Amino acid sequence: MTNVMTQQRVRQGEQHYMSSATPSSQLSAAAVLARFTEILGADHVQADPEKNEHYRTGWRSGGGSALAVLFPQTLFEIWRCLEVCVAGDCIIIMQAAKTGLTEGSTPSGNDYDRPVVVINTLAVNQLYLINNNEQIISLPGATLHQLQNELKAVNRAPHSVIGSSTLGASIVGGVSNNSGGALVKRGPAYTELSLFAQINRHGQLVLVNHLGMRLGRSPEEILTNLQHGHFDMHGVPSSDKLASDKAYIERIRDIDASTPSRFNADKRRLYEASGCAGKIAVFAVRLDTYPTAQAEQTFYVGSHSVRELAELRRQVLSTFKNMPEVGEYLHRDIFDVSAKYGKDTFLSIKHLGTDALPKLFAIKGSIDAKLHKWSWLPNHLTDKLMQMAAQVLPQHLPKRMLEYRNQYEHHLMIKMSDAGIDEAAHFLQQFFAASDTGSYFVCTPKESESAFLHRFAAAGAAIRYEVMHEEEVGEMLALDIAIPRNELDWLETLPESITQHLEKRLYYGHFFCYVFHQDYILKKGSDAKMVKKMMLKRLNERGAKYPAEHNVGHLYEAEPDLQQFYERLDPTNSFNPGIGLMPKTKRNCSCCL
Repeated sequence: MTNVMTQQRVRQGEQHYMSSATPSSQLSAAAVLARFTEILGADHVQADPEKNEHYRTGWRSGGGSALAVLFPQTLFEIWRCLEVCVAGDCIIIMQAAKTGLTEGSTPSGNDYDRPVVVINTLAVNQLYLINNNEQIISLPGATLHQLQNELKAVNRAPHSVIGSSTLGASIVGGVSNNSGGALVKRGPAYTELSLFAQINRHGQLVLVNHLGMRLGRSPEEILTNLQHGHFDMHGVPSSDKLASDKAYIERIRDIDASTPSRFNADKRRLYEASGCAGKIAVFAVRLDTYPTAQAEQTFYVGSHSVRELAELRRQVLSTFKNMPEVGEYLHRDIFDVSAKYGKDTFLSIKHLGTDALPKLFAIKGSIDAKLHKWSWLPNHLTDKLMQMAAQVLPQHLPKRMLEYRNQYEHHLMIKMSDAGIDEAAHFLQQFFAASDTGSYFVCTPKESESAFLHRFAAAGAAIRYEVMHEEEVGEMLALDIAIPRNELDWLETLPESITQHLEKRLYYGHFFCYVFHQDYILKKGSDAKMVKKMMLKRLNERGAKYPAEHNVGHLYEAEPDLQQFYERLDPTNSFNPGIGLMPKTKRNCSCCL
């Protein structure tokens, strides 16, 4: 049974519950594992390093050891596991789909000062549409793809659509990491309405209900009622707290501002679960939904001119009555890499759908872990076999996209809806009428689907390229940046001191938001840390912010505002320590006094 609650605080409709669990140096690792097994059952506790390697390894890079990986099936089981972690003085790493690109949802190395426990929440995936479908409540394992499907049935649209949603990204994970996504109108995932657990400065586990609704008088009652939907779906009280970034359209329209439109360390959008990066355990978030467009149309733009696309962006954002839904950019080089090395991802999503992909990735990870034990096998064997299989299949990209690839260096996909379709069609016709550097075509539905699948496969394709050429190239350096809104020369120009280290430069991103993913394949023998240092220095000089939307993880140094936010959320440094290149060691010893 769970520990008895020692204190309840109710303040202006907010509910806080404290557990009696406090850190204990007397609880051994074996005792901690025994309690986990008692709570979850042996099938949902994985302490074998060979069997849990997939969950301890980052999607792109990174990884480390852990005492155990847990797979709770209910919210209350998560709470009980957190109590054991506190009693055993364990580090807690919350994890859902593990699609993050900066190593933020797995252990990092083996130099922690306490045992590490990973809690995977994917099984707890309930999703509730509330108040006439105008908002949703998501539990930690629910995915964006799941949300898109449920909202489609009631003619509503989600708060976010992002590239990694094709890989099963979770809703709570997006909120926790300020994920920006591809939707021009809606900005980063954001809410001030959530239910979460945190460890206070005295080392006590606290359940905080800021969902704006009463669910019970104890953690067991609250979490069980929420999980089973025991509340009035159509009568959840309204709140003056935000459930989305309602100021983003105004912000992105400010094209003369010398600061970026969105980035992870933006103080405006750091609030409890929003931007928490796993420094608390988020049980649920409440988010806005939006009316579904009656009609959508994608326009495919090609150009040779950086300035031409910059001017197009400025005119669209400053003069259009109807903002684009999506505006995604690909440079020709990443177009080619995605076409060849993202083909299996493209075809898997198209023919199997995104529901199957998280399970397929887990299976692949398990196979990789087993094959890794046989040193005589090639590295990354499954990737290489998948790559070989994809290459014998017919061409998957539409003819007109391939023709534009040959004609133009820069590619931009603009999706408009309803009245914005005619507005964009008229504008593009006039804009390119006298241009000798660019053009556009109106996509068919199949071309539109292919264009965005091709764009979304780009990130994984860069990794696959590195894997397939591991004998010839060095490491991959992946940067996630936001540049000032008034920038005209948005595509960087690098000096010889940096280019001499680069095998490939791959640029893609969310063009109207001026958020870019820049992947660099280094030459064999180049020092990745040195190159990254030079890159970041140049970004600082440009007034850029980084990371823009994948959060700091273990790859970026957190800015002072972000560090202070993390310390407020997690004063003892028990949740996901070390992110933002901050210390991994325990902080604040008042719990021992």
